[in-house]
Amino acid sequence: MTAGTLHFDGCDYPDGHASDPNALGWMQGSPPPADKLVRFEDDDTLSFPKIRWSLSHTRETVPTAAVWRGQGPARDLGAVDAATQADIDTLQFNDMHGGRRLWADTLADTYTDGIVILHKGRRVYEQYRGALKPHVLHSCFSVTKSYAGTLCAKLVHEGALDERKLIPYYLPEMAGTAYADASLREVMDMQIGVAYSEAYSDPSAEIWEFARAGGFRSRGPEYTGPTTLYAFLQSLKKEGAHGEAFAYKTVNTEVMTWVMKRVTGQGLADMVSEQIWQRIGAEEDGYITVDSIGVPFGGGGMSASLRDLARFGEMMRCQGAVGGTQVIPEAVVADCNRGGDPAKFAKAGYNLLPGYSYRNMWWVTHNEHNAYEARGIHGQRLYIAPKAELVVARFASHPIAYSAANDPITIPGLLALGRMLQGRAPSIP
Repeated sequence: MTAGTLHFDGCDYPDGHASDPNALGWMQGSPPPADKLVRFEDDDTLSFPKIRWSLSHTRETVPTAAVWRGQGPARDLGAVDAATQADIDTLQFNDMHGGRRLWADTLADTYTDGIVILHKGRRVYEQYRGALKPHVLHSCFSVTKSYAGTLCAKLVHEGALDERKLIPYYLPEMAGTAYADASLREVMDMQIGVAYSEAYSDPSAEIWEFARAGGFRSRGPEYTGPTTLYAFLQSLKKEGAHGEAFAYKTVNTEVMTWVMKRVTGQGLADMVSEQIWQRIGAEEDGYITVDSIGVPFGGGGMSASLRDLARFGEMMRCQGAVGGTQVIPEAVVADCNRGGDPAKFAKAGYNLLPGYSYRNMWWVTHNEHNAYEARGIHGQRLYIAPKAELVVARFASHPIAYSAANDPITIPGLLALGRMLQGRAPSIP
């Protein structure tokens, strides 16, 4: 490893400073030079370092549906607490490998595009890097699952869905698939035995055919596979038993959101808009990528502004309430925060996440701050720590998709941050 590089999975990558998309000139010029183009048809928008531009420009490459913020005012997060921001920048902690870290340096080391920290509902820290700005939307990737899972849990709480029903009860089309004998609850908690690989480093993994079916990866002229998300889901076969172990697979979220659409008649983009975005005082419209028949990608298609991601997290921290108005039932939030069965989660072999569980598409830490989080590939994070009165929203464009590439820094850093802020009263300008 040389100066200006970081080493992951046997390869050296330009670090967070050297890979800055503005400095590299991606999509700059009129027209941009051929070697600075980022185009969907080239099938490399997620390649590094192009990803540092593309995650803040998703709707310029694929079709999307709007998540309207409504006509109300944006909910005030307060001015950044400069004193606390300075204290956080100098926070030191040990990473999982025993190295001493300085918070300010970890932003580049985790390829952070932007981060907002709320303490007791007030903004105490905010930074933007690379292509991201306060008003610019960034891909949430699998953080999208937690929006969808929360809304599905709400439908269960309201009695519109029965978590005990098998999937074909709602979707007869899935009777001959891996989901023929799967319950909605097993789907919501990712406990499905299905022959499908989410190995991002494997070009032959099913995740990539799924992406091509959904239209968020280029198909190429020789492609003959499914051309919609629903068609791909109907091709899935069973592998192993349901309900025995946690197995993280994005197709489960697509089955869940299909059930939600079938029962409510409302697509995910409109559902997020009406039940969350318009009620949390969002500052910007969001959007979700859609397939060729307009089906939103519930497993990872949403893009949002960083502040609005933080607003969603603050609503969850406050037991589903915003300004005295209950947005999500308190019982639903409590169920998400309580988590699932750690023993079933442990079977998945996430060595960096001991003691975790999974519930309603949320990752539950069971740590000292009772934190739970929404996680997305390449470093997306929404961390909610009720006992520390803390919410951290982060967007990133890490060269490695797996969270294991940034977890050794991120997990102990967030825990140290919670300990630092716990009990502290943020200053009010």
